[in-house]
Amino acid sequence: MTTVRPLIGVSTYLEAGARWGVWELEAALLPAGYPRLVQRAGGLAAMLPPDAPEHAAATVARLDGLVIAGGPDVEPVRYGATPDPRTGPPARARDAWELALIEAALASGTPLLGICRGMQLLNVALGGTLTQHVDGHAETIGVFGHHAVKPVPGTLYGDLAPEETSVPAYHHQAVDRLGTGLLASAHAADGTVEAVELPGPHWVLGVQWHPEMGEDLRVTQALVKAAAGA
Repeated sequence: MTTVRPLIGVSTYLEAGARWGVWELEAALLPAGYPRLVQRAGGLAAMLPPDAPEHAAATVARLDGLVIAGGPDVEPVRYGATPDPRTGPPARARDAWELALIEAALASGTPLLGICRGMQLLNVALGGTLTQHVDGHAETIGVFGHHAVKPVPGTLYGDLAPEETSVPAYHHQAVDRLGTGLLASAHAADGTVEAVELPGPHWVLGVQWHPEMGEDLRVTQALVKAAAGA
């Protein structure tokens, strides 16, 4: 008997100057680590380029699970803040699309994993705020660092990874005030929130690090299991 692999949508970049062969055109892009992470965990990966927010509910309805990928800084106006000079340029179409995807997933109970920016956007979608710059968290441009995260016992993430774990990370922003209903389920040594989750009947988790750059599949396997209805 063939096991049906759940379909996991992964949000993507939309970049104006992508280049391949002789072409330089606008392109929907996704680092290969993301679909490979889903595939290695037992799911089928589907890329979700930015679309009109009103199409988000219909898109999520076709999926078994959703990953909001890492990427550029969330525009501070989304959480009522003035831009810090160190905050990157806005990606308004992506912000709008991914916020609509998150809202659709929460409304439908579709299993949801936010990675780095995705965790921050989940926090913003639920009314939380962000710290726009954390010194020392992305010191070398384009190079992933590693640091330890300590789980909170008794949480979804704490049950998945009960021990302190070294994770690949690259970010300069972090969760400040938690969004409504969210629970911090892991921290870095300096107190930075490293994982958030939404307690309740549905599977909703955000991690500040980049599991697609590592070998630990526990978080993604749990997403795929939830998406399969197991």
